[in-house]
Amino acid sequence: MKEFVKIMKAVSDPVRVKILKMLQLKEMCVCEIQAALETSQSNASKHLKLLENAGLIDFKKDGLWVNYFLAEGSQSPYSKNLLGNLKHWLNDDPDIKRLIQRLPDINREEIRCR
Repeated sequence: MKEFVKIMKAVSDPVRVKILKMLQLKEMCVCEIQAALETSQSNASKHLKLLENAGLIDFKKDGLWVNYFLAEGSQSPYSKNLLGNLKHWLNDDPDIKRLIQRLPDINREEIRCR
């Protein structure tokens, strides 16, 4: 039950759900996530850490960049099912639509974060 509750707590915040929806489309660094959400780097990092601890996202280093992406869900059947279903959920939500529309305009090279 602990694992299930941890995952549910991780998706109980709208900001973390938005992060998951963005990562469905592409890998992103923290500065891209920060820019998309129009939040501070520390706030974005806090949300990313909670999602990572719940096994919903993972990261890999690429030179100086740290890229976040959706986990495969292999750690837990709960995370696998949640991530699979989330692909079909909230796509018509106005906040999610606006966020997704802004993603192509966010360029890490222009943000200059490392």
